[in-house]
Amino acid sequence: NRVCKCYQNIKCLLSIKFKNFVRSQSELRRNKFVCLIHKCKFYVKVESLIIEAMPSEIITLQLGQCGNQIGFEFWKRLCLEHGISPSGVLEDFATDGVDRKDVFFYQADDDHYIPRAVLLDLEPRVIHSIMSSPYAKLYNPENVYLSKHGGGAGNNWASGYSQGEKLQEEVFDIIDREADGSDSLEGFVLCHSIAGGTGSGMGSYIMERLSDRFPKKLIQTYSVFPNQDEISDVVVQPYNSLLTLRRLTSCADCVVVLDNTALNRIATDRLHIQNPSFTQINTLVSTIMSVSTTTLRYPSYMNNNLIGLTAPLIPTPQLHFLMTGYTPLTTDNDQTVNVRKTTVLDVMRRLLQPKNMMVSTGPDKTNHHCYISILNIIQGEVDPTQVHKSLQRIRERKLAQFIPWGPASIQVALSRSSPYVQSSHRVSGLMLANHTSICSLFERALGQYDKLKKRGAFLDQFRREDIFKDDLSELDDSRDVVDCLVQEYEAATQSNYLQWSAKKGQEEAH
Repeated sequence: NRVCKCYQNIKCLLSIKFKNFVRSQSELRRNKFVCLIHKCKFYVKVESLIIEAMPSEIITLQLGQCGNQIGFEFWKRLCLEHGISPSGVLEDFATDGVDRKDVFFYQADDDHYIPRAVLLDLEPRVIHSIMSSPYAKLYNPENVYLSKHGGGAGNNWASGYSQGEKLQEEVFDIIDREADGSDSLEGFVLCHSIAGGTGSGMGSYIMERLSDRFPKKLIQTYSVFPNQDEISDVVVQPYNSLLTLRRLTSCADCVVVLDNTALNRIATDRLHIQNPSFTQINTLVSTIMSVSTTTLRYPSYMNNNLIGLTAPLIPTPQLHFLMTGYTPLTTDNDQTVNVRKTTVLDVMRRLLQPKNMMVSTGPDKTNHHCYISILNIIQGEVDPTQVHKSLQRIRERKLAQFIPWGPASIQVALSRSSPYVQSSHRVSGLMLANHTSICSLFERALGQYDKLKKRGAFLDQFRREDIFKDDLSELDDSRDVVDCLVQEYEAATQSNYLQWSAKKGQEEAH
């Protein structure tokens, strides 16, 4: 009776019928609205009258050297935050946790936790190092795929794409098995680089197939962009980047951009690391990845699934490339780097400073670029009234310039942090932002592509593969897609963007 009374009270409060409750969410994919209908199960926690949706699972795909390295750091971080040992066993101190481990992990028959992760590579070095680390027993060995010839993709997108096509049956056996083992799969998270061969080429092929095979599941990526301050030893990097950007534009629902140029600058300027190592940069990336998923793993009333997290940030289909910022930044050696005071206002103001953004967009000389949307995930001892006052102060001082055709508001999610990881700061924050200046990254990629293509440089490496055997139209088509993406972001800065977008949609339909 007590449960039934609570049930009726909550039902009345929320004006929903639990039995027939259906949550629909418009998802934008390939310029079309596709309606996602999920039947959600709810449970009632009588003590605190909290309603929580059953966790929606997410499968992580790690591709290539970069993808597997950042994925490895991500899982190490998640194990630490959820009190899971390197071998997958729940620590004694973590048995009473109120977290949602099931979003990213599942339990084996002996109750140890296994990541919902698929590790893919065409050469063995990185995966061998993972499987010989203390975390080797964490992973399901059946979910680790290495190409039998082990020669890699030679930093060539075309080779990675072709090998992905040849190996698709074996790879999708793993992915399908993992998907079938999920009770309520919500989507896929892809970790990769856009500049090499496997993460870019094979990653592109897998994105296309995922989009076809799982049309109602979200595809989010953590995509690492190359460091522009260093001379790359990958001579075909501009081709690789542009071909991958085409797939990220047309197949992914949300792309979190991890710009190596900005990450190295932040490590040098903000953390005072003279020559940042890959491990140090990857640790920084794992912080971004883990904090961006805290609302999924420590749920509250909002942003507690992948759709709820990304939908408010992405108002139209093409504008789905997100920047991140994080403060306060710390290293293992110095827990007080550059921060003296961490109030909510201080953290939220710092998040709006360009030097804390993990994308290197360059100076906005015309001062016309603006925010499309912002979500701040704030962790720590926070009073909601402080958040309201901070937002008011930011609005009064006009610290953030928003698009003229949408709401000029910063969304804030107050998230619990792991009780098992001690922080030396009272408040910390991550910003996920959709900002029109991100198109400067795409313009840079177009400029580098045009220089190479004009000289016809290194095209023989691509002609060896079937996709380019007859002609090189795939390259030119990719250039057109990325150019349209730049135009879309530029148009988004104007007050007539919605009319421009509608007109463009009509033209494409004809």
